[in-house]
Parts: sequence; C-alpha cells; structure tokens
Amino acid sequence: MDKKNYNPQEIELKWQKIWEKKEYFKVKDDSKKPKYYVLEMFPYPSGRIHMGHVRNYSIGDVVARLKTMQGYNVLHPMGWDAFGLPAENAAIKHNVHPAKWTYENIDYMRKELKRLGYSYDWGREIATCHPKYYKWEQLFFLKLWEKGLVYRKKSPVNWCPGCHTVLANEQVEEGLCWRCSSVVEQKELEQWFLKITDYAEELLADLEKLKGGWPEKVLAMQKNWIGKSEGVEIDFQVDGEATKIRVFTTRPDTLFGATFMSMAPEHPLVPALISETNQEKACKEFIEKTKRLDKIVRTSEDLEKEGVFTGRYCINPVTGAKIPIYLANFVLAEYGTGAVMAVPAHDQRDFEFAKKYNLPLKVVIQPKNETLDPSSMTQAYTEQGFLVNSGEFNGLFNEDAKVAIAKYLEEKNLGKRTVNYRLRDWNISRQRYWGAPIPVIYCPKCGLVPVKEEDLPVVLPLDVKTKEDGRSPLPEYKEFVETTCPKCGAKAKRETDTMDTFVESSWYFLRYTSPRKEDAPFDPNSLKYWLPVDQYIGGVEHAILHLLYSRFFVKVLRDLGYIDLDEPFKNLLTQGMVLKDGAKMSKSKGNVVDPDEMIQKYGADTVRLFCLFAAPPEKDMEWSDQGIDGSFRFLNRLWRVIIELLPILSPVGAACKIDKNNLSPKAKKLLFKEHQTIDKVTRDLKGKFQFNTAIAAVMELVNLIYLVKDELKQDEIGAKLLSSALSSVCCLLYPMVPHICEELWQMIGYEEHLAITSWPKADPEALQQDTLTIVIQVNGKLRGKIEVDANISDEEVKAKALEDSNVQKHVQGKTIVKTIVVPKKLVNIVVK
Repeated sequence: MDKKNYNPQEIELKWQKIWEKKEYFKVKDDSKKPKYYVLEMFPYPSGRIHMGHVRNYSIGDVVARLKTMQGYNVLHPMGWDAFGLPAENAAIKHNVHPAKWTYENIDYMRKELKRLGYSYDWGREIATCHPKYYKWEQLFFLKLWEKGLVYRKKSPVNWCPGCHTVLANEQVEEGLCWRCSSVVEQKELEQWFLKITDYAEELLADLEKLKGGWPEKVLAMQKNWIGKSEGVEIDFQVDGEATKIRVFTTRPDTLFGATFMSMAPEHPLVPALISETNQEKACKEFIEKTKRLDKIVRTSEDLEKEGVFTGRYCINPVTGAKIPIYLANFVLAEYGTGAVMAVPAHDQRDFEFAKKYNLPLKVVIQPKNETLDPSSMTQAYTEQGFLVNSGEFNGLFNEDAKVAIAKYLEEKNLGKRTVNYRLRDWNISRQRYWGAPIPVIYCPKCGLVPVKEEDLPVVLPLDVKTKEDGRSPLPEYKEFVETTCPKCGAKAKRETDTMDTFVESSWYFLRYTSPRKEDAPFDPNSLKYWLPVDQYIGGVEHAILHLLYSRFFVKVLRDLGYIDLDEPFKNLLTQGMVLKDGAKMSKSKGNVVDPDEMIQKYGADTVRLFCLFAAPPEKDMEWSDQGIDGSFRFLNRLWRVIIELLPILSPVGAACKIDKNNLSPKAKKLLFKEHQTIDKVTRDLKGKFQFNTAIAAVMELVNLIYLVKDELKQDEIGAKLLSSALSSVCCLLYPMVPHICEELWQMIGYEEHLAITSWPKADPEALQQDTLTIVIQVNGKLRGKIEVDANISDEEVKAKALEDSNVQKHVQGKTIVKTIVVPKKLVNIVVK
C-alpha cells in the first residue's frame, strides 16, 4: 500500500475484511457487561440506498461504535421490511416475481451497507417476507383473535383502483393514491381489524414514561392522534321519525345554541335521510365530490367549508327547536359519531359554515362585562363566560354548566357522559399478493375458523404469476385457496387478504434478540437482557403509525405473556431529511445524489463524515458539493500529518499521562487541547449526539497539532505529546470514520484494533490551565487579548487589562463608568 497518499478504496475494503474475519460486531448475550441496544428503522429493499439511508445508518453506527468503546455489550442489527406494495408494483413493471425482485434487492443493498462499513451483526439479519419470520406473526394474529382483539367487519375504505388495494388516510394525497396517483374511491369492504382502541388509554398515559427520551414533537403528534376527549353523547331525534342521530360533544354547555346539525357524507344514516327528498340529487352529487377529497385535508383548518342541506330536520333535545340537517365536507364518519351539533356562535368552523349558508347564530355564552350580538359577530366566541338563553342554566359559569347539563341529560335519558378517542381500530387487510397470509379459513358450515397453530406458517405460494393490473392472484390460485376446515373437515377456502406491512414492522425489533430460534418467536432470556431498545433512530414521518403500532404490539405481547415490557423504545432520535437545493432529494426533482458515486469518488469515510458534520442529527441537512470536498480535504490533512510524523510517533496510548511541569508553552497548550477535546467530544456525543460540534472540536485539535508539530517533534517529550494527541484524534474520530482511523492507528504502531479499544478519558489535572487568554472589550468592542496566570484575581485582571497599550488608546480622555469581569474569559470596560 502506498502510505504517502490517502487511498480510501483500498483502506476501507481492507478493514471491512478484517472486522468480518475477527467477528468484532458479532454479539452474544453477556450479562457481565451493561447492554446497549441501538437500532435504526429497517429499510424497505427498494434496490438502492439513498442519502437518507446513509445519514440514518451513519448516526446509528456512531452510537454503536461509541458505546462499544465505552464498555457496553452492543446489539446493532439490520434486516429488511420486505413485504409490500412497492415490490409488487415494481415486479409487475419489470415482469419478474416479487420474491426474486425483493431478494435481489436485499443482496444489492446489503453489499452497499457493508461497503459503508457499518458495524452490524449480520448473523442476526432478518427479512420479513421469509416464512420463518411471518410464521410468528400469524401466531400472534391467532392469539389476538383468542383474546378478542381481532374482528372482521364491513367498513368504508379508501380504495385505489390502480393499485387494487385499500389505502390508509395517510396514503391519500389530495384525493390521489400516493404511489400511482389514481383517483381514490370510497368502497365498502369486509376488512380485518386489530382492536388498538382497547389500548388507547394506556397508549396515551404511557407517553409520560417517554418524556425526556422522545422528542416533544413526536409525543405531541401521538397524543393528538390518539385524541382523547371527555364529553357527552346526545341523541337528536329526526323530525317526524323514530330515528335518532347521536352526536359527541365536549361542549354540552353550548347545547342550547345548536342551530343546525352537520353530518359526514358517508354517515350510515345519510342514504335513508336523503331518500325521496327534493335534495336527494344535490346530496348524492355532494357525496361523490367529497369522496374524492383527502381525509386529512378534510380535517385541516384552512379547508373551505362546504355542505348541502339534506331536506330533513332534527330536534334539539333541550330547546325542542327544529334544526336543519346538513352534510358537511369537514365531518368524517370515523371521527366521533360522524355527526356534529353545530353551534356557530361558539365554534369557528361552524361559524364559517353558518355564514356561508346563511344559518342562524344563537349566543348562549356571554363574556363578563360584554354583550355579544349575533348580527355583528365577526368570529365565534370560544372563551369562557356565563350562560344565557339556556333555560334553567342561565347565569352559570360555562365550566360549571358543562357538569350541570351533562347531569341533566343523563337524568332525562337524553344523553350520557363518555370518553371518546380520535384513534380508530387498525385495518390490517390488504387485497394484494405480496404479504403475510392471514391464517383464517372460511367454512360453509363452521364460518370463520382459525388455522391450527401446528399448521403454521400458512406459506405464501411463490409459484404464482402476478397480474398486470395489480390484482392479487391468490383468489384464483386453487392450490392455495382450496383447503379443508380444521373443525369439521369439510371443503373450505383460505383467506386471500394479506396483512398490512405495518404488522411486520411492529415487532421486528423483538425478533432481533433471537432471530434463529425456531420453536418460539423469542428466547425469553434474550428478550429480558436486551429490551427495551436503548436508542431508536429513524425519520419523523414514522412518528405516528409505525411507532404507535409498535407500542401497541409490545403491550399486547406483554398481556399475552411473551414479554415483560410496557414500552419498546427508551430513547428516540428522529433525524432530519437530506435536502439538495432546498428540496428533499427525489428522482422527479432531478436532485438525487447517488451514495455509490460519492463512495467511488471520495470513499465511505468521507461520505459518512459529511453526513454527520453538515448539521445536527435532528435537523434537515443540505447537501453541498463544497461540503463533501471539505470533509475529504480534512481526512487527507489528518493522513498527511500522521505520515509526516510517523518517524517520531509511538503507541503511547490516547490521553497518555504526561507531567505538565516543565513543559514549553506550546506543549502545555497541546496537552490542554487534547484533554479538552476528549472532554468536549464525550459530552457532545452523550444524549443528543451532537456529531457536528464533536467533529469540529477534533478539527481544532488537528489544526493545533499542525501549528506546534515542528517545535515539539524535536524532543522526546514533544514526540510523546504528539503521539498521544494523534492517538486521541484516531479514537475520537473512529466511530465516525472508522476505516481511516483503524489504518492510522495501526501505522502509529498499535497491535490492538480500534474496534476493541476503550474510549479515552480526559485527565482532570490536564484540564487545569496555568495561563488563560482574556479578551478585553471597550464598550463591547474587542480591543485586545492578554495572557494571564490561571489563578489571577478579578482585580488583577482589571489592572492588567488597563495596562494594555491598545486599550489605553480607547479609554484615554474618557471616564470609566464601570469594569465588568467575566471570570477566566473577558473584561469589558465601559467608558463615556
């Protein structure tokens, strides 16, 4: 190897082979060491990694290597979220089987990740599309069914005609499918659901346990998604009929002010309500129009409120007034009861709707010392106040009226107090092929029958041909569909829906603890040792669904007796996106930077260094060609200084103990800077992982080494200082750029590899300075710097500051008003 020039390609491949041969990253359950489980969200095997992957996995790798050096037994696994729609669509497009497409992509992406030098225990690799993985998922399904947490019902769903499958609300963007841009339709389908709502209260309450470890933003998003609200369910009778429309409200204090009813267009009572009215045609047109709207958009504050009168009325149960029933685009069937008592004087959304359709406002809460007039109101009054126009409740403070009116409604059998959640049960049905089969059999005699545990897994057949239009081939594949009933032995049919891929990703982190166990999903001792995950890393786009489903799954598996754990992830880091030209990288924008090209040009260490240095991990990172060039120059500079000094360097160890007495000023400066850098990097990498400031601190140390090397290399103690400082540089940078650091470490003369070397510790004595540099300001402007004894008093600092010749120029002929001393840092002289 040519040691003069830095050759990342040669060095990186060399060290990757050594690490693999030595099995440095292979981990065993070892209770003698404290454990640390670091995990990045596993990737979908799309075929190529992108810069977002590189950033995510580089962050995780730094944490894994750092914790190993700090004496932890580190679990750092990798696997593949391998089922799902993208593989199926891509396979159809390229006329190959999804299994072939997926496994080839896994092979390619594994090679890419290995080329980046990540410290994964590849012996624990999993792929969710393998029967040995989803066998246990099918078992969990059966156990949840036994526990009453699985059910099947007909439900209105977002249906993509292009992908031939149901979409979650989050997968519908402006009424279009997020993948193929087909117009999404509403369709009634029999679907399988998991009763996540049974855990709504615990999911909400346990967010308290995650405070301090999870970003506040993510906790708030989950809290809002669960959406707990306490209120009253009230029945409004349809005028002239026995039918009642049930509403849920958190504001029973405004019930007397309800002047119309707004309903979701998809509410099950709507067809009967509009039938044979003169509004039927208009309502049907409005329903079709609303179906095409994204459900997330329908709940946004800036949505233009639209509706249509149904031609029907209902009765306000406390006033007896007949109020019109409207369909409204901002009311959704799955939120609350799908019907809302509209109080336009005290709800802004209702106010805007009422103004648009010329509906009446009735004030029932007046602020103190003010009288609201409905005819002159420009917005709804939503603050506290006292009840008016509310019968026997007039004069009550509205918070007290909430309790009084709720009690009254219960006594009169007009309503009941209840708790409502925005969270809805989890629809896990997919009408596509590439997924884990749902282990259920349909028997004409016995009905729905679970597959017997001993017959698991229900293997997804691979000898099928996918259909060009995207429909699942399973319903027409007799060898799969036709079976016998486990109960009565009669001819029966298998379920052909497959499970939502979120199910696979809701427990994969548990399987990593014992991925090769064949007689059970987990080894209980391994689970107990490794869990919870100490540090989880991934994009904020998974803040709700994946993380919520994972939390739910852990609680369910706890209640089934598999684990003794309430929460899966102790700490969460949500890294920002990688941007180029201010926008997220995407092929459509033409701003994609290919990691493979960057690795070929600069090497993996440079790519890793830039991703870690460009921004704090939680912030978005702007790709910069100049920035990656700068990272490459720095690594070359580090290489050159060690090559230049190799003749005098020796393996004395990082943070080598050196007596600072009788050292030259430059030697003392380097000794202090080395230990100060160790201290800062250690603190920066603890907790919030501020890689950018840690790297900047090491760069400062390297700069100082350049400044003092020519003087210090002349004698033995100077050579020892340089050896120690450069050894510390290698140790501190190793988690970020491991290949070059291993090579330089070996060149210095170390036999033990950095992969199994301990993290350096700063010497408190070396951090004590003999002298300090004090900044001098006059009226806040820099006017000089002085070197002083570290033990100098504030009064002596003031005197020495005033003796400085440049300072004297700026205070001459002026009155010193006061002198401010910031100990050990600066003096500010205020003059006039």
